Amino acid sequence: MKRTRFTDEQIIGILAEHEAGAKCADLCRKHGMSEGTFCNWKAKFGGMSVSEAKRLKALEDENAKLKKLLAEQMLDLAAMKELVSKKW
Repeated sequence: MKRTRFTDEQIIGILAEHEAGAKCADLCRKHGMSEGTFCNWKAKFGGMSVSEAKRLKALEDENAKLKKLLAEQMLDLAAMKELVSKKW
């Protein structure tokens, strides 16, 4: 996964500046990012507070961990079924 230069708190701060009335182009120039990045951030973090963003990140991490565990269990199950179905 690509590393970002900005933390979630910084992103929410930039979005708050925009909501306060700053222009998108000015913010992008000031912080050194593209307008596409700003639009992606607005879609992901628009209207969130810092605590909500931290909770979202924690839930995403937990979800990834659970998906990995499920995949490992399904792989083990498939291997066991294959072993049992072989003719002796």
